Amino acid sequence: MKKVLICDPIAKEAVTILKKTGFEVTEKTGLSEADLVSCIGDYNAIIVRSATKVTRKVIEAGKKLEVIARGGVGVDNIDMAAAKEKGIPVVNTPKAPSISVAEHTFALLFALARSIPQADATTKAGKWEKKKFKGFELYGKTLGLIGIGRIGQEVAVRAMGLGMKVITYDPFGCATATIHAPQMDSCDLGKLIREADIITLHVPLTDATRGMIGGKEIASMKDGVVIVNCARGGVVDEKALLEGLTSGKVRGACLDVFEKEPPADNPLLKLDNVVVTPHIASQTAEGQFRVGTEVAALVVEKLQG
Repeated sequence: MKKVLICDPIAKEAVTILKKTGFEVTEKTGLSEADLVSCIGDYNAIIVRSATKVTRKVIEAGKKLEVIARGGVGVDNIDMAAAKEKGIPVVNTPKAPSISVAEHTFALLFALARSIPQADATTKAGKWEKKKFKGFELYGKTLGLIGIGRIGQEVAVRAMGLGMKVITYDPFGCATATIHAPQMDSCDLGKLIREADIITLHVPLTDATRGMIGGKEIASMKDGVVIVNCARGGVVDEKALLEGLTSGKVRGACLDVFEKEPPADNPLLKLDNVVVTPHIASQTAEGQFRVGTEVAALVVEKLQG
């Protein structure tokens, strides 16, 4: 009987699929690298989300591994070089959480634009500060979209529905948008940075994207720009972002991800012009169902054929 190790929580429907297929399924979350190394040798497949790191040591200890499955977008928590050396396929589900992440991008943007966290807190505290919270509209603004893959395209559709102009740049030059509209144009990164009122990132964390928005890029942006990161911590240089926010160059930031998670004493958390969430962009019932069932199907496919 093939054995599957699930290291991060996935939808119960996914576990059911695996068990009904005839696999022995073990759910162990919160494992350290040492814990994984000690137990992975018994398993034919490992399923992770973003929390568990599948390092070289883990992969080398996985003598029976036939597949490494990542539920969600990106594989930066998996040592791809080690997996390739061992001939172990790595699969993921980049399409499954796209709608959830796109909607969360706008949830953060609306929260920032209308001071929702602050207005909620003061109203619940018994105050009525109606004149204090003057927001700004998204309508008519230029959205600079970095990364035009599945999530980026979902964001573009929603932005155009709000009456925004969308300009796009893809750092890999290989994503082909299926959306074509008069209010959507592709351009180079320099033009996007100069012209966008709001910049949102939807790219994986790689050597090519790490720190791609830093001090130099922020200096070239419009005064009062807004930066949104629902992709990966590290694609935006947090020190440069902090400087931009405190100087007023950057009007505000929306962050679902951080260079270090949890962010602990990160000074960005102390700023009123920053709206944050704990890496929950894909955490919807619908998104988790799609991620879980798709990753289970991929594991079944690999282990059976």
